[in-house]
Amino acid sequence: MAVALRSSPKRQLCLDDQAATAALAGRLAPLLRRGDVVALWGDLGSGKTSFARALITALPPADPGAAPEEVPSPTFTLVQVYDRRPAPVWHFDLYRIQAPEEVLELGFEEALAEAVSLIEWPERLGPLLPEDRLDLRLDFGASPEARVARLEGRGAWAARVAALDLDGEPET
Repeated sequence: MAVALRSSPKRQLCLDDQAATAALAGRLAPLLRRGDVVALWGDLGSGKTSFARALITALPPADPGAAPEEVPSPTFTLVQVYDRRPAPVWHFDLYRIQAPEEVLELGFEEALAEAVSLIEWPERLGPLLPEDRLDLRLDFGASPEARVARLEGRGAWAARVAALDLDGEPET
């Protein structure tokens, strides 16, 4: 019996600095839809929170007249929620959870159904990590400010990653 494998296109970019990381976030923001999961992989200090902050900031607020809001790291709160379009954004930082089931107490199932979920330390989810997702891995680059971004689209994200316009961004 043959098993059909879902394609998962991969892209790799060199990001010279935080501005380049923010530019990548700006290119991904218009692709986001309700129910999307963006899994942010990388070592401590690799720029996951900076990327998440730039992505959240790139999305328009649900209320166009709302004042700009601060986008803090959810390291201690574990999750922060932002009222954005096309859907609310739930930013999870799972570094401090001990077992995958703990994320259920944070409203994880609600986020998956109703929001865009940005997840730092997705490996902590174990079997709860959704198959349909964008994996974004940030690694340290050639200089202290530089990063290497590896994008892999899984499930519904496969076609979006394959079609992603990265003109002007150095792919490796």
